[in-house]
Amino acid sequence: MSISTIIIGESGSGKTSALRNMDGTKVALIQVVPKPLPFRSTGWKPFATDRHDKIIAAMQKAADGGYKVIVIDDFQYLMSNEFMARAYEKGYDKFTELARHAWEVITKATCLPDDVRVYILSHIATGDDGIARLKTIGKLLDEKITLEGMVTVVLRTAVMDGDYRFRVKNSGSDTVKTPIGMFEGETIENDLKLVDETIRDYYGIKEQPIKKGAK
Repeated sequence: MSISTIIIGESGSGKTSALRNMDGTKVALIQVVPKPLPFRSTGWKPFATDRHDKIIAAMQKAADGGYKVIVIDDFQYLMSNEFMARAYEKGYDKFTELARHAWEVITKATCLPDDVRVYILSHIATGDDGIARLKTIGKLLDEKITLEGMVTVVLRTAVMDGDYRFRVKNSGSDTVKTPIGMFEGETIENDLKLVDETIRDYYGIKEQPIKKGAK
């Protein structure tokens, strides 16, 4: 199974900018909301879609093409865009379908080849219970699915005295979690390349070259 990581945080807190040290020619970037990258970049060729079926197909195509790193940016808009597009539909069946679509994307992200890593970047929201978690469209969806429960690694962005970091330890009021011994301390540098190298080392994954003509 592939290794999926969820990264949650407020807008502007360093989720997308954590890609800055990655080699854009070796990353399959799926943008749920098409927008320029927040750093000087070369080699990046994002694929933009907010359709769950097209995201699933894009992940499979990337894996088939030899890509070992897949990033889904602004994941929460997968749910909110569909919700707004179906705002005039009556009844609660659409909430079940929205949950199903999000579940299908996460499920696919965990069912690719063993050496593939998928990073799911999403906004954060704090519930009535005081727990900060991946933002959905509210209680009707949260009651049906806990997306963080489907992965082993959940990181949270943090801005500390102007320094952008990732939290790697659960604070008691969020859904952050990491395997025992994967990271040291409470926070690490906001750098997805560092995170990916650490995950590969922890699980003994050897990097393989991308097949020619994959993109």
